[in-house]
Amino acid sequence: MQNRRTFLKNTSALALGSLAVPALAKNLFAPEALPRPGLQLFTLFRAMSDDAKGSLEKVAGIGYKEIESAFSMKDGYYGYSPKEFKKVVEDLGMTWRAHHVGGAPFRPRPAQASAPAGGGAAAAGAPPRQMPANMPKRLNLLENYQQLVDEAAEGGLSYLVCASTPVGTLDEIKKSIEVFVKTGEACKKAGIGFAYHNHATEFDKVEGQTPYDLILSQTSPDLVTMEMDMAWVVKAGLDPVELFKQQPGRFPLWHIKDIDKELKKPVEVGTGVVDFKKIFVGAQKAGLKYYFVEQDMAASPFESIATSFANLQKITA
Repeated sequence: MQNRRTFLKNTSALALGSLAVPALAKNLFAPEALPRPGLQLFTLFRAMSDDAKGSLEKVAGIGYKEIESAFSMKDGYYGYSPKEFKKVVEDLGMTWRAHHVGGAPFRPRPAQASAPAGGGAAAAGAPPRQMPANMPKRLNLLENYQQLVDEAAEGGLSYLVCASTPVGTLDEIKKSIEVFVKTGEACKKAGIGFAYHNHATEFDKVEGQTPYDLILSQTSPDLVTMEMDMAWVVKAGLDPVELFKQQPGRFPLWHIKDIDKELKKPVEVGTGVVDFKKIFVGAQKAGLKYYFVEQDMAASPFESIATSFANLQKITA
């Protein structure tokens, strides 16, 4: 039988333990435990095409620390080689973490003939966008996966990301999965991670099956991970945190993108309907390593990314 002293000691320990659990949970997702804030440069498409270095100086001045690149109006990486672009980014106190590429050559869709494939929201489920007609030819994973992997390794990237790929038929999905596996294997040999970036269309049924589920179930987590775009998951009517629970550790990259209440238009982080506080609490379950703010076709992109950065600091505080 416990004496009074032992009873009080055990009771105190239990009380302290109950206080420590929420404190521990809070510490796990405190701002200092999260990755540094990053930016997907497609948000600044025109500015980066016109003046990459000047644009990056503004990005660094706002406070972003991690960079994910995409295509531009210039060849290569905003007119630089991978090593050159890496140096420009690092000289500004930031780190180049990932790069977006297309899964297959772009084929304009009748309803969205001006939408590009290979950066940002480039498929159904994303708003139409007007891109210049004189875009330079872009490499893609179907035809150029080894070159793209080699260039990613040259730039010291952590991840190569497929920004979009055809998923309108089961044959397209099968072919895309084959390309992902080959690319994932090449990335693994090069010491790089490979990820696939979703839109809303991957959650539309194709002959009774969901493309997103097929990609997850028919690829190995060692070769193919996911970059979850929060706005498009919410537009598809799904809960990002529930997807984390279904595939824990499979989501090392995130796009922190918000969307308006009509689920039609990307807006500044913290001004739409995406519950980012809840999502960030799921960071450990997701396996989060890096996240990047993105806002497709923002009218005033530098103002928009500054607003998103400021709101993000409040959300993660």
